[in-house]
Amino acid sequence: MENHAAEVTSPPQDVPQFKHYQILARLGAGGHGEVYEGWDSRLRRKVAIKRHRALDPLRDPASLVKEARMTASLHHPAFAQIYSIEQDDEGWAIVMELIAGQTWRQLAQDKEHPLDLTTLLGWMVQLAEAMEAAHESGLVHGDLKPSNLMLDPAGKVRILDLGLAFHDDAQATTSVMQLEQQGTIAYMAPEVLLGAQPGRQSDIYAMGVILFELATGARPFGTMSGLALAAAQMQSSSADWTFPDTLPDEVVQLIRAMTARRIDHRLSAMRQVGQRIITCIHQLELNSTGTAVTGRTQGSGNNSWAKFRDKISVRQRMAHLLPRRRRIIAAAVLAIGAGVGGWQLMTKTPLLGTTVPTFSKAQAISRALTALQQYEQPEQLEAAARDFSAILEADPENAAAVAGMSMVHSFRYANDTQDETWLQRAAASAQQALKLDSQLALSHAAQCWVLAKQGQQEESLAECERALALEPGHFFGTFGKSQALTRLRRYDEARQWIEQAIKRNPGQRIFADSLGAVFFEQGNYAEAERAFRHSIQLQPDSAFAYASLNAALLRLNRSDEGLRVLQQGLQIRPNGVLYTSLGNALFARGDYVGAADAFERAVTPPTGNPNSYLRWANLGDTLLWIPGRASQAREAYQKALKLLEPRLQRTPKDATLMSRMGLYSIRAGDAERGVGLLEKATSAAPTSPDIHFRAGLAYELLKKREPALAALAQAKKNGYPASAIESEPDLVELRRDPRYLSQSTNGAQP
Repeated sequence: MENHAAEVTSPPQDVPQFKHYQILARLGAGGHGEVYEGWDSRLRRKVAIKRHRALDPLRDPASLVKEARMTASLHHPAFAQIYSIEQDDEGWAIVMELIAGQTWRQLAQDKEHPLDLTTLLGWMVQLAEAMEAAHESGLVHGDLKPSNLMLDPAGKVRILDLGLAFHDDAQATTSVMQLEQQGTIAYMAPEVLLGAQPGRQSDIYAMGVILFELATGARPFGTMSGLALAAAQMQSSSADWTFPDTLPDEVVQLIRAMTARRIDHRLSAMRQVGQRIITCIHQLELNSTGTAVTGRTQGSGNNSWAKFRDKISVRQRMAHLLPRRRRIIAAAVLAIGAGVGGWQLMTKTPLLGTTVPTFSKAQAISRALTALQQYEQPEQLEAAARDFSAILEADPENAAAVAGMSMVHSFRYANDTQDETWLQRAAASAQQALKLDSQLALSHAAQCWVLAKQGQQEESLAECERALALEPGHFFGTFGKSQALTRLRRYDEARQWIEQAIKRNPGQRIFADSLGAVFFEQGNYAEAERAFRHSIQLQPDSAFAYASLNAALLRLNRSDEGLRVLQQGLQIRPNGVLYTSLGNALFARGDYVGAADAFERAVTPPTGNPNSYLRWANLGDTLLWIPGRASQAREAYQKALKLLEPRLQRTPKDATLMSRMGLYSIRAGDAERGVGLLEKATSAAPTSPDIHFRAGLAYELLKKREPALAALAQAKKNGYPASAIESEPDLVELRRDPRYLSQSTNGAQP
């Protein structure tokens, strides 16, 4: 059944009234007000009525009236006509044309009639021409997105919500609060997110994102929202976006030119955009026919624009609009004030073409390995697993997919689960991959990561070297080697290797994190801080980077700043790693109840991990200081020992594990075993500040003051912060000892 928005009929009776307009239906609402379908009883026509709240802090009446007049001055058919401006006790309202048709969002979601690339580019030509007219009139839209764009029954592009337009004022700025109310973050240019007023080139950026989204089936950073999305767009470059192999290079380059992060690298005017799009269409048609396109336009004037627009419009109506008989009423400002994350394209499948592409192993492998590089994000890890599994269903002996699944299992084990089953599966898959193809670099990389998780660092390093010999620069071989060198305490080699990796992979957060870890282990906390901050800039939604940065800030005696960093991370991606860091920070402040709550979250699913020995030990340490919870503390230590035991059996020479097992054993009452393990640990890692600190704490718990003082002095000499010793509640008596006070005054002497 058709629904003609402009059809003149009699309105229903007994409906709400606004002046001489009858309110027929509420079409939408947002941060600024509501949009209604109305009936103009004087001129007997349907209209759209956009009502602004009387106390809207971002829209003073004078500004609203001025901009409505400017919009009304536009004589371009793409924009809704402004009929009048009205006011009553509840605020202001703009009365305008009610447009029939479908939004680009609705057209994109119509899977029965998928868009083809030429049609989409034809729409973009019309949009660029219309926006050029707006820009020449001094108006900037500021909120272009698929739900603010329509195609009317005649095949013409219509632009909605220009009533929220901005003056083209280069001196103005915009706050984050305003951004949340005025636009949709997914389509905002980086400079706008950083506080600049929307301008002509921010409209061009939004058009580029729209083209990317409708051409690929998903917008950039489609899994993010809110602060994480804003941070990603501020720090990223479209040069790093992933484009499907099927998208022509001319279109890829066009999108990159429209969405360049730096304004001086971005297309500067809508006329340039339109001309580039027309060139793309000509090239696509030339590629498809092998001959020049008849009637190809020349020149850059408006006449050539009009000729091409008419040509595209006829083609679109014939090929795509006739099957779409359902027309949907939409107000010219349907998406008013949609706010943060107002609309995201639901489909994740490509929209171009009329047939479903055949399954490609090569593309699936490429997608999976790209997702695997972001292994800390559960959704990326699961996406990689799905692709590898799909390949194995079609080809069970595909060595690359078997190796990929091994790495998925290894990362599942390492991330926030630490379930031994995952490590066993990873080992079996890596062995199978090597059996299927021992000349495949990925097979050796998979084995490298299994050995690393098993604590066999020398063997892990050897497998990484084999992977790199077969494929120099192999990503996971490079990453695995950096981790192995760090765990082997070959810090200078590790730093040099990671710095080379950063030069080859400047946009990869993983290597920035790895460099920060090396500096942290060496006690160079200032350099560690810089590296971790760079990691967050590269990938703002990585929980591990926030936790690592907090640890560095704590060592630099900047605990307040560290807490703010943790809160930022928890807002973006709450998980057990961040709750553990929060618990440590609160414990250091003496907030044992708050710390216990954080540690309990860290071991409780779904955000926490009950298989982490360290988190149970942290919980035990904290519960000891809360009256009446000593028995729960002992239970926590027992769980920590049970989880740690198999790891220490696998890697009996791991000094860190030995020191922790020693301390926990003493906490649980096994002093003899604890002291033996601590002596072995300090001997194996004489330069580690953390291991000597654990030894000092353990000796103090056993009332052995002399070795406790010596171990703590060595810890401070190795770089352990005095503030951390001062905040440890189990060292209260020791800190009153004149010998400790003498060390603090004269400098730590072992």
